[in-house]
Amino acid sequence: MRIIFMGTPDFAVASLDALIRNGKNVVAVVTAPDKPAGRGQKLQQSAVKQYAVEHHLPVLQPVKLKDEAFLQELSAFNADLQVVVAFRMLPEVVWNMPPKGTINLHGSLLPQYRGAAPINWAIINGEKETGVTTFFLQHEIDTGNILFAEKVTIGENETAGDVHDKLMLAGAELVVKTVTAIENNNYQESPQDEILNEEGNPLDTRHAPKIFKETCLIDWSKPVSDVYNHIRGLSPYPAAFTHLDGKTLKVYSARYEHVKPEVEVGEYLSDGKSFLKFACPDGYIFLETIQLEGKKRNSIAEFLRGYRL
Repeated sequence: MRIIFMGTPDFAVASLDALIRNGKNVVAVVTAPDKPAGRGQKLQQSAVKQYAVEHHLPVLQPVKLKDEAFLQELSAFNADLQVVVAFRMLPEVVWNMPPKGTINLHGSLLPQYRGAAPINWAIINGEKETGVTTFFLQHEIDTGNILFAEKVTIGENETAGDVHDKLMLAGAELVVKTVTAIENNNYQESPQDEILNEEGNPLDTRHAPKIFKETCLIDWSKPVSDVYNHIRGLSPYPAAFTHLDGKTLKVYSARYEHVKPEVEVGEYLSDGKSFLKFACPDGYIFLETIQLEGKKRNSIAEFLRGYRL
């Protein structure tokens, strides 16, 4: 099969690399345009483009996916199948182009956690497992017929970054499995609205909308376990935050303790040397790795050595 791969970040590189290593015929790669980054605002290539260039794969970087010149260029590759991993939403004229369709890899067990931030929301909501799913693209985002899925556990102390890396590797294997099954015409499609829970009822689905700044603000009035999940679900990016002396304080890691607080909810206690803890209704969150606005990222001990509370 002639395959066109579409993706942008490191998460997508693992799947592209797995396809190449397994001898799949990737004839071209579609990725985001180069963007200025850093102090010098030099143009920076996406992770997928860097990989494609190193492996001598043709690269397309459309600004608009409905641009006629791009569509003609895409069509000229005569792809049988398109594989999408961590890319933009595609118009029908693109995903409906190849005869065998377009498959997408999603970082959850669909139909749960449809949306832009499935890894973050699964952890924020305290899930014990998540996974990766391959499916055929249709009109509504993340709603197409499921092909294959693979479960992945979420450790009680794992961050979004940890789970991202686990899903990246599991997803790469699943993409190869899916492409091989399509090559051999050995697969079944499962409509998402027919997937039932253990009791045989329709699933009560949870969603994974885009993360905005207001999503990241820590709410100390919630139980300590919820605040802890919120912190690790946003670590390392974009990071949960609170305020300290009128400045933004990002929190990358923490631990919690169930105990009756000695201070009001949202207030903090510290020995000025080794710990800084904030009160929730049922305990304390001990900050471990933080970054105060205008400062570099530090352990709490390093931070307290240079900051007077």
